[in-house]
Amino acid sequence: MSVSRRTVLAVAAGATATAVSPAQAAEVFGDQRSDSAERALHAAADYAVEKLHAVAPGVTGFPVGTKFEKWTYSQNGDWVGGFWPGTLWMAYLHSGDDVFRTLALDSARELAPRRHDTTTHDLGFLFYPSWVTAWRLTGDDSWRAGAIEAADSLIQRYNPRGHFIRAWGALDDPKNAGRVIMDTIMNLDLLAFAGRQTGDEKYLRIAVEHARTAQRVFPRPDGSTPHVFDFDPDTGVPIGPNTVQGYSPSSCWSRGQAWGVYGFTTMYRRTGDRQFLSTARRLADYAVGALSPDHIPVWDYRAPQAPYDVKDASAGAVMACGLLDLSAATGRREYRQVALRILTALSETCLTRNSTRAEAIVARCTRNRPAEDGIEISLPYADYYLLEGILRVLRPQDVDRAVDLSTL
Repeated sequence: MSVSRRTVLAVAAGATATAVSPAQAAEVFGDQRSDSAERALHAAADYAVEKLHAVAPGVTGFPVGTKFEKWTYSQNGDWVGGFWPGTLWMAYLHSGDDVFRTLALDSARELAPRRHDTTTHDLGFLFYPSWVTAWRLTGDDSWRAGAIEAADSLIQRYNPRGHFIRAWGALDDPKNAGRVIMDTIMNLDLLAFAGRQTGDEKYLRIAVEHARTAQRVFPRPDGSTPHVFDFDPDTGVPIGPNTVQGYSPSSCWSRGQAWGVYGFTTMYRRTGDRQFLSTARRLADYAVGALSPDHIPVWDYRAPQAPYDVKDASAGAVMACGLLDLSAATGRREYRQVALRILTALSETCLTRNSTRAEAIVARCTRNRPAEDGIEISLPYADYYLLEGILRVLRPQDVDRAVDLSTL
């Protein structure tokens, strides 16, 4: 059976890790176990750096997932290409090793042709952790200019009749023309970035209109969400919920829920619109209440075997980052406490430490359960968001330098 939100928060209140300093440990975590939890996060970040030192020089493309514990690659980045340079940037921030800086820049350059790709909504995933971060950490304006070009490609996917950015398919392909997915909320920060850098209001206006549409159609009364919502692309009239990666249109795919927590909190930070913050809280409260005692999300919170079905550590890593952000935005410490329990659980139970052949950092991920694609594997975004989450705790000022945690 699932654990109630009140129970989870009560357990979390006595929980987890710290990272800032031993003197601040009790205040940050409120727990006698804070020293061991802090060590777990430090050890996980150190392990990640060690693993990347060993693996990164031999990487020959953009990791998309593992097969028999070895990375498989896309040469153009697929939708995940930004996470590899992003992970290298996180390793650089933690270690100070210029090898990671060099590798991150080399990898990001390989994404250059995708700036003009109008066939996908995933340009934020591709260019924010790679090119925007490169600009923020190097000051080289070519990265900034390229990220703005990617934003120009993304806004071409905006449907003004339905006020949404279509997820999939070429602009001239009628298939999926009215399909909106929860993941897109994470791509809107690229538009917010372009708006700030250019002073052109169109970027943020489109981001806000999409977010308001998503806010209207995705959350159910209990705060759960479907993966997909369909519209008539010609009229903009809503059709209804659907799914591709969740169990059913009425279920709640855990990674999509995590995207929503993180993405709506980010939209609040970029706009000051408290409705976005309220939506983030509704989604977070549902997800926290659906967590099992091990604090590793099941792949879909409403799958028939939940909470005992296969796990998705990547959903946990994304949600931890979103909850840390949400805690800072609301001042509610309980969100931070749950995030820290998730990060500690990931660090203690989901790393690849027990395998000498593993090339990734995080195990126990699920890419697409309904398609039986990538069950209990490693995924590049799990590695990225685990490191981002840990460094939000250990090195918040450094993470702010990389991804901009500011609030209006």
